[in-house]
Amino acid sequence: MDYGERHLYLRIADELKSRIMSGEFNEGDKLPSIPELARTKGTSRSTAADAIGVLVAEGLAVSRSGSGTYVRRKPQLQRLVRAWYRGNRSGSPFAAEMEAQGRRAAWDYTSRTAQAPAPIRERLGLGQPAGDVPDVLRTDYVFSADGQPVMLSTSWEPLDITRGTPVVMPEEGPHAGRGVAERMLVIGHPIDDWRETVGARLGTAEECAKLAHPQGSVMLTIERVYESRGRAVETADIVLPADLYLLEYSARMGASE
Repeated sequence: MDYGERHLYLRIADELKSRIMSGEFNEGDKLPSIPELARTKGTSRSTAADAIGVLVAEGLAVSRSGSGTYVRRKPQLQRLVRAWYRGNRSGSPFAAEMEAQGRRAAWDYTSRTAQAPAPIRERLGLGQPAGDVPDVLRTDYVFSADGQPVMLSTSWEPLDITRGTPVVMPEEGPHAGRGVAERMLVIGHPIDDWRETVGARLGTAEECAKLAHPQGSVMLTIERVYESRGRAVETADIVLPADLYLLEYSARMGASE
């Protein structure tokens, strides 16, 4: 593609975005096809396809194989409160947050024992692995709100803390789905400190597929560590679409709960 063509596909994309923003194209409307754009703009099909690709990559449109490209519903940003653990709250923190938003929470998960990879070992303060012996319980989550996937999380908990206890499986047993803080309290490890590192990056193909977002969507990332008496008892990698949530951090000054 030469220099002029490159600028042309961006101009075409900007024109289509303006027509979407003005309401000329509404949610669910079919956008002009690639052959139609190429004909009306006097350009090649590849340039027209690149223009459509910009809209898909920015989350303004979605392509349906064999059908065409349609204006994508623009999600309404929701606040996701990342609050200091409150001992008087029981149950799933995610479910409580969704309930506060008037939404229905659900999640799918898979749990398995594993040997922690090096970055996770560092976060959890684990020593050198003993051969191939598993030393963490790994749980992968897909969280949904009103039936739509909104967040991914992978959690690791040291087995030397939870093995043989009623909370070893986060989503099974008498304390299933209670959240890390409440479960750890049951076995004498009250959460007294936490930290979260927030970042942003393009989602992987797998993440975008699981979250029903176009490939290349921007994701917010949260690296979380929970501690009890100076010992890390859980760490998690959380991924959520940047077009769905604003993160809000809250803690009472001097809180010791």
